Amino acid sequence: MRSFIYTITDEVGIHARPAGLLAKKAKEFSSVITVEKGGKAINAGKLMALMGLGVKCGDTVTVTVEGADEEAAAAALEQFFKDNL
Repeated sequence: MRSFIYTITDEVGIHARPAGLLAKKAKEFSSVITVEKGGKAINAGKLMALMGLGVKCGDTVTVTVEGADEEAAAAALEQFFKDNL
C-alpha cells in the first residue's frame, strides 16, 4: 500500500473538470485508489463521489493506492495532483 498527502492549491478545489480527469486517470490502473478528506474515503474512479467530497482550495486529502500496480499508480497520481490541483 502506498499513500501520499496533498494540499489542494487550485483556487476552486476539486470541481467538475479536474474531478473528471482524476476519475479517468484512476481508472487507468488496476489498483484500488481512494481519496480521503475529513474521515470520508471514496473511490477515486467515481466522479460523483469525488465531487461529493467538497474539496476546496487549502484542503488536505490523503490518496491511498493498493494493488498490483500501486507504485506506478501512486507516482502517476501524485504528479497528476501537482499538475492539476
